[in-house]
Amino acid sequence: MIFIDSHTHIYLEDFALDIDTVIDRADKEGIKKIFLPAIDSVHHQEMFLLEQKFPETCFCMMGLHPCSVKENYQEEIDIVKQLLSTRKFYAVGEIGLDFYWDKTFATQQYDAFEQQMQLALDFNLTINIHTRNATQETINLVKPFSKKGLRGTFHCFGGTIETAKQIMDMNFLMGIGGVVTYKKSGLDETLKDVPLEYIVLETDAPYLTPVPYRGKRNEPSYIKIIAQRIAEIKNVSIEDVARITTLNAEKIFGC
Repeated sequence: MIFIDSHTHIYLEDFALDIDTVIDRADKEGIKKIFLPAIDSVHHQEMFLLEQKFPETCFCMMGLHPCSVKENYQEEIDIVKQLLSTRKFYAVGEIGLDFYWDKTFATQQYDAFEQQMQLALDFNLTINIHTRNATQETINLVKPFSKKGLRGTFHCFGGTIETAKQIMDMNFLMGIGGVVTYKKSGLDETLKDVPLEYIVLETDAPYLTPVPYRGKRNEPSYIKIIAQRIAEIKNVSIEDVARITTLNAEKIFGC
């Protein structure tokens, strides 16, 4: 079985001491491609260095995370645009809206999100969306861009079937991670009615570690745990989950 981790931050310092071992464990579990969403310019160098070290495994996205949208957000967007014009990236991400902590820069988040969705269209790339406490607002912003042909993934999806239907109606995918293994997540009920063709697997490492490792650092090798839980929910084989979600990820990232 071959898997893809469609969203993971293994370039962060949490992995500085054992990244080679982490990559090796992932490879042994069948995770052959790992996609790295950007956060902001502070973290670009570490992300690029990891991609250079493992060019057959790690693939970079480029974008400004909504939690990094501050007073200088336009400078950060300009950096994103400049980098997109100089080398290959596999998506514009992670981008979106996050109103969980505060809404101090809500207006700027809306503007940054819209600018980056337009960049994705301009550079013929898909997007990788982060949304927290702002799901409907995010969907409403994406809709007009989806009508122009924009496609992408709602990372860390954890919503209702009604939300999932809106996402599928736009022909977007949903990234499913460790949360699906949590008893009170509600994802088991939602995913029963979501076809595998709309799902990609992700870890969001080092965050959102699946059971039975919850509370510890997450890593790409745990993708199989997520896939197994999805297989149980949908009453299909883990081989089917691996095959279909891998094809979905390859299609959305163009690789």
